[in-house]
Amino acid sequence: MHLRMLQTASDNGFRFETVQLPLNVMDGHQFRSFQHQVLPALVKDNIGVLGMKPLGDNFIVRSNTVTPIEALHYAMSLPTSVVITGIDKPEILDQAVEAVRTYKKLDESQLTAMLARTRTAATKGAFELYKTSTHFDGTIRNPAWLG
Repeated sequence: MHLRMLQTASDNGFRFETVQLPLNVMDGHQFRSFQHQVLPALVKDNIGVLGMKPLGDNFIVRSNTVTPIEALHYAMSLPTSVVITGIDKPEILDQAVEAVRTYKKLDESQLTAMLARTRTAATKGAFELYKTSTHFDGTIRNPAWLG
């Protein structure tokens, strides 16, 4: 869908300066992957990458395959302009600060090991509800928003 959006924009003489998209360790696999399908096009066209959902709300952590800090470090190691993580309480702010404080870009072997640990959990998008459900779709509960 995002590639179609980029092509439609280009066909109409419009260029996005930035694109916000989910980027996380589960998305690092092939299931409807923004990382594999969209990220390379954004990097190639020098479009700013706003990586969101590094924890997939908290569903990725619930997979018991990575810690929150590992998940944040994974997203931060991708070619992004910024990684956006939701912060709804002081402990989560502390977690984000800790991720920044301890961050060192993951090398290929570290990325590969993390993807190996998450492979089974990532197979069908069970921990990426934004791809497989209406859980994050506010319009489903508020159809008036669509006019």
